[in-house]
Amino acid sequence: MVLEVALIDVVPGQEDDFASAYAKGHAVLAGTPGCRSVRMTRGIESPSRFVLIVEWDSVAAHEENFRATERFTTWRSLIGPYFATPPVVEHFTDVPV
Repeated sequence: MVLEVALIDVVPGQEDDFASAYAKGHAVLAGTPGCRSVRMTRGIESPSRFVLIVEWDSVAAHEENFRATERFTTWRSLIGPYFATPPVVEHFTDVPV
């Protein structure tokens, strides 16, 4: 399992519109083969900052099944207009105990 974490800064004053756009596009992302779960959180101290957390089967599942498809274009067209800056996206794996 791979965790995708995206830091998304939204144009101040457009947070509610961004959240509505995310709600519309959630199924596009969540329905992608290899996607295990999707969660969006909103900053308390920084209410214009959101964090998208997606569990994928692998980095390849994210890149090949989502980023390289029309799903990504649809997703980005919904939420992209609200970005104050391009999101910072990274992948993570669990640290063994």
